[in-house]
Amino acid sequence: MNAIQRAKSAYGTTRETIRTPKSIEFEAFARISHSLKSAEEKGKKGFNSLVQALDTNRKLWTILAADVAEEKNPLPQELKARIFYLAEFTNLHTRKVLKREASAQVLIEINMSIMRGLKAGAANQ
Repeated sequence: MNAIQRAKSAYGTTRETIRTPKSIEFEAFARISHSLKSAEEKGKKGFNSLVQALDTNRKLWTILAADVAEEKNPLPQELKARIFYLAEFTNLHTRKVLKREASAQVLIEINMSIMRGLKAGAANQ
């Protein structure tokens, strides 16, 4: 490889997308929401898939709750409180879904709302 080819290789445009924390969060919510919706649409046949998706969703919300509980978290206090509340609500509602007392639809709607907020926040940066 000659010097020009090496320079083009080293300084050429990258094909990888730069991922921001917001884009990573958005992708996590999108994947989980898709899994929840897909499992919910299958009805009784999708219950095992729904259980897995609910577990993943609850883990994501637990991580978010722990993150906003940190003193070093720079988000406004009101927003941190709302996220923490949503994490608790998600946990309680997940139990109802697992007992087949409720639908996962509200969890999907919450996730979609968060995704809209992440998208809007990314556009404003």
